[in-house]
Amino acid sequence: MTDPHERVLSAAERAGDAAELFSRASAGLRRLVPFHAAVWTAADPQTGLITAPMLVENLGSGEDCGAYWQSEFLEENVAPFRELARAPVPVAGLRAATGDLPARSARFRRLLLGQGVHDELRAVLRIGDRPWGLVSLFRTAGAFRPDEIALLAALSQPLAVRLRRFARPPGSAPRTDSPAPGLLLFDESGTAVSLNDEARQHLASLPEGPSVPSPLGLRLPIWVIGTALRARAVADGRDHGSARVRIRTTGGRWLVCHASGLTGPGGRPGPVALVIEPATPADLAVLVAEAYGLTAREVQITRLVARGMPTAGIAATLVISPHTVRDHLKSVFAKTRVSSRGELVARLFTEHFMGTAARAEPDVSSP
Repeated sequence: MTDPHERVLSAAERAGDAAELFSRASAGLRRLVPFHAAVWTAADPQTGLITAPMLVENLGSGEDCGAYWQSEFLEENVAPFRELARAPVPVAGLRAATGDLPARSARFRRLLLGQGVHDELRAVLRIGDRPWGLVSLFRTAGAFRPDEIALLAALSQPLAVRLRRFARPPGSAPRTDSPAPGLLLFDESGTAVSLNDEARQHLASLPEGPSVPSPLGLRLPIWVIGTALRARAVADGRDHGSARVRIRTTGGRWLVCHASGLTGPGGRPGPVALVIEPATPADLAVLVAEAYGLTAREVQITRLVARGMPTAGIAATLVISPHTVRDHLKSVFAKTRVSSRGELVARLFTEHFMGTAARAEPDVSSP
């Protein structure tokens, strides 16, 4: 008999992109761990923030989605994703974690209970300490059993490995001009109150997904809202993470959203400013390297290779032997499926960027 884990993973293996992976994995998992509704989303592996794509099954409107993530960042909750990303087991059932007292979680009291949800099972799809995806499963009757929680935990890393592949460069693409950085401003209540034309252009290039209406006459993608919420949480002292996320556009280009809380009169928390702009090679170098499964040392060596440094120079810089450098390079070539330094730089840097970013020199000033 086929292992139930393997049925889910086999279906995910045939996916052509991250959205299809979520759809296949969700369908396979539903037969093993029944649930009424679900959210599957990619995560930025450096910050854990939600990014595209996101699959929402059998849930409410974008406003409900916005309220869910607002609760995640700004309220006291049980098993928030930021804790699961560091936990020994990156999966938790709400009722199991609260001793069958889910009302201990603000998320349950304010949102889930009114929608008829009886239990929530959430997971971080991670490799080591890097989160590549987040999952929430909702059940309207009955709690998630320990064996069901364990099954999803066993799928965390294998699904993350498959999801990680889709952060790799898609290959060459037509070069296009890119707008300058865009700026959005959110007031103290979290409402978007102003933006510039460049921000509108960048927002129009983002993939379809859950969004929230705004007074500005356009809906804001949940990934942008999540970044602003993280910045507010950091300003309020609820979080210490970085409010920064990378998002791939419909044209294959990468954008970076980064936000920070401003200070108001008398030192009180003020608005949140969010910048959305084309990603630089420095923004994506680590992401792309990690997408190929490179180790921290291999990333260091790859950056020095991109700088044009010879083997002896790399060895002296990293205080290791030339033989060790060559062994690391052999591993890097195998993982990225190239056979020369020039192909490696093209694979990890040049092929990944379009327009002005394609012509920019990679920033390798830090290891």
